Amino acid sequence: MNAPSWDLSIAYQTLDDAKIDQDIQLITQCIDVLNQHVDSRHSVQVMQNAIQTREAAGTLLSTINTFASCHASTDAANHKAKALTGRVAKLSSQLSQAYTPYQDVLATADDSFIEQVLEHESADIAGQGFVIECLRKKAQTNLSVEQEQLLSAMEVDGRDAWGRLYDNLTGSLSVTLKYADGKQETMGFSQAASLLYGTDFERQPLAWRAIQEAMKTHQESFAAILNALSGWRLTEYQKRSSKQSVHFLDPSLHQSRIQPETLQAMMQCAKSNRHVGQKAGELMAQVHGLNAMKPWNHMAGMPSLTAEAPEQYTFDAAIELIKAAFSDVSSDMASFVELMVENGWIDAAPTENRRLGAYCTKFAATRSPLVFMTWGGSRSDLMTLAHELGHAFHNWVMKDMPLCQTRYPMTLAETASIFAETIVRDYLLGKAQTREQKLEMLWEELSSCYALMVNIPVRFEFEQAFYAQREQGELSAEQLCDLMGETWADWYGDSMDEVDPYFWASKLHFSIPEVSFYNYPYLFGYLFSLGVYAQREAKGNQFYTDYLNLLRDTGSMMAEDVVQKHLGMDLTKPEFWQQSIDRVNDKVTLFEQLLNQE
Repeated sequence: MNAPSWDLSIAYQTLDDAKIDQDIQLITQCIDVLNQHVDSRHSVQVMQNAIQTREAAGTLLSTINTFASCHASTDAANHKAKALTGRVAKLSSQLSQAYTPYQDVLATADDSFIEQVLEHESADIAGQGFVIECLRKKAQTNLSVEQEQLLSAMEVDGRDAWGRLYDNLTGSLSVTLKYADGKQETMGFSQAASLLYGTDFERQPLAWRAIQEAMKTHQESFAAILNALSGWRLTEYQKRSSKQSVHFLDPSLHQSRIQPETLQAMMQCAKSNRHVGQKAGELMAQVHGLNAMKPWNHMAGMPSLTAEAPEQYTFDAAIELIKAAFSDVSSDMASFVELMVENGWIDAAPTENRRLGAYCTKFAATRSPLVFMTWGGSRSDLMTLAHELGHAFHNWVMKDMPLCQTRYPMTLAETASIFAETIVRDYLLGKAQTREQKLEMLWEELSSCYALMVNIPVRFEFEQAFYAQREQGELSAEQLCDLMGETWADWYGDSMDEVDPYFWASKLHFSIPEVSFYNYPYLFGYLFSLGVYAQREAKGNQFYTDYLNLLRDTGSMMAEDVVQKHLGMDLTKPEFWQQSIDRVNDKVTLFEQLLNQE
């Protein structure tokens, strides 16, 4: 089979499905119920009913939003999908406003009231303990109920609109590749970006330069988006600081469910070990026949060491390979991959106006995981597919739990995805017989190391410096380019001899309205998943059960507590992070030894 497209009928038939309007009416009724009983919210029973009502409405809203987003992902020009997304955004804001008074009570009421609320037969209520605990931790930074409602109402056409502008702009943007013989090739931005991940080495510099030119042409728009999003957040944090100061990193730490000491320990460990990532880059450059890597090939596949062209995979072959690799951990994991294919829950067929990147989402109402990517047949695509199927598996093993206990943070979200990548890499390495084949498999280790231990810290330090400067005023596109260039050169060192000045514009992660500092959770997940993976051999047959239990805890515990419970280690200490980096370094060293063999 060719790369598949989604079958979304488990939720709705089409964007015109009458059931969507019916569900929207139910959501509206739930909002009305919340508003009607708001004056009685200090009653235990009313609070319990409010929680159930909010969960029911939120489940429907999430499902409709996912359905619309899926259609918009495959076609950014789909006006019906855009209209439905806008409609859902306003409803979501209304639901948030209606529930805000109840949240205020949960955040500030005495412990005995909370205990009574949680004493209920419904798991949707009884399972809210951790959610409420998190609410109470940030009670001192809450605004008044009226101010919180106003903020929620304004986000729809304020903060979130900037994110929609970025998606619309990049989704409809065309770039032009210019060849030395005067020939030109025009394609969508996402198609050009996907070239950078493959093995079309001749077109990669052309695609990168075309993207740079497009970013420069629209640099004022991209700079306005970034300045507006950061300015909105900084103003909000200032308003929230009347009782307890809110640093621009605090909301991200709260969303990531980690302590500041954990982030500090991880980043300091990464900084002191950046030579590992740089060495990976230098070895990759050696394979490319270059003195240093380039900004257009640092994500590319491996050049062939023989006269043969780099291996290309059909989608079917990739699925079979991933199933075989997953089987080494558990047959259940392999069966899950088959289920994803059979149910039409993967969309990978290239289309025009397709959004950038890859992701996993789910229909909350049916707990159906959905994977989105653009299939090109490279080994990088194979690893991306494994990565997203790892996310999907994480969702699937929590399908019987109350939704409120399945909303895990990004830091822990990357656990299953990078674990899945590692399974596939080790499987391929184990099957390799020749030196060349082993190098090809280890290339993926180097590529991940270079991306996650160098590129991700670049993003974090750029964003951290940007927010510090943004407190004093807006930054111009030129200033953003300079800041990115400085950070890029600092982390890449001699392993790359050119910077990517417009990376702040071309990387959508910087312009996601709901989340700031989207980047460091990838490094967290990478190193954390390697720590989990290391338990595979030590635990033997018990590992799979323990792994499932760890995944099931990710939605209802702080990250530090998950690690302490399941690994017996302390995230705030550099030793945890160093052990994983040492494992990466071993793979880099093995690649170097094989590469330099005569």
